[in-house]
Amino acid sequence: MKPLCIDVFCGVGGWAEGFLAEGWDVIGFDIERHVYGEHRYPGQLVIQDALTLHGSQFKTAGCLVMSPPCQFFSYCAMPWSRAKALAAAVRADPVRLEKELALFNACFRIQREASEAAGHHIPMVVENVRGAQPWVGRARWNFGSFYLFGDVPALMPITSKAIKVPTMGAGWYPPDHPKHAPGLGFNTHAERNLRDGMKVPGFRFDGSGKTFQSASVEGVKTSQDGLGGYGGNFGWDDTPLRRGNSKSPGRKMASAMIAKIPLPLSRWVAATYFPNTAKL
Repeated sequence: MKPLCIDVFCGVGGWAEGFLAEGWDVIGFDIERHVYGEHRYPGQLVIQDALTLHGSQFKTAGCLVMSPPCQFFSYCAMPWSRAKALAAAVRADPVRLEKELALFNACFRIQREASEAAGHHIPMVVENVRGAQPWVGRARWNFGSFYLFGDVPALMPITSKAIKVPTMGAGWYPPDHPKHAPGLGFNTHAERNLRDGMKVPGFRFDGSGKTFQSASVEGVKTSQDGLGGYGGNFGWDDTPLRRGNSKSPGRKMASAMIAKIPLPLSRWVAATYFPNTAKL
């Protein structure tokens, strides 16, 4: 039998693609089904709120991977007065703080419950953004802008600069767009000649290093045009990130693809935790 991976907050399946490629069975959990043309979850998908999951359901799993939403962490990391005020207000309110951290903390609750039911430790890797660290503690490793918590393998692949915003500064386009650049979801500094990547772009790509106050993640808006007031198009014209509101299909697709775990990372973790007994 193939080992089982449980993929919570699975999105379009960045973790799943790597685990499936390495010989795992994968079951994904998400609060909604993400289907954008040919982009959809590649494994078995269960629509369920992560807060209602109990880890004992996963006592037969060989590995858990989770990517809880990062919007709050990303927004609070922005150098804006409103972002700083929000962070201060949340820190001053224990009830609100617990609410904002609920999904991230649920990952470790689920792992604890699964391990207790199994009678042994079940490894788990949690992915989020750099901005999560002031709230949940230091990450064990980062793969470009993908910050990893939990049972991160001791030996990890080296990458120059993996980014969460594909082809930043050159424009993001879906695969069927005539301007689409190969390598969607994983690009390197050498390949794209770009600045350090971030899950939520907050800095100009013209070399100035100045902020232009933008956010591309669903549900995060700033001033001016509702998409951040870029003050310049920076190659984003006629892309899903420039069209529609935060709930539009184009914006939701762009957010899902930006957050997708790069295949080299997911395959590495999958190969590391593949049970030796399953190879016999």
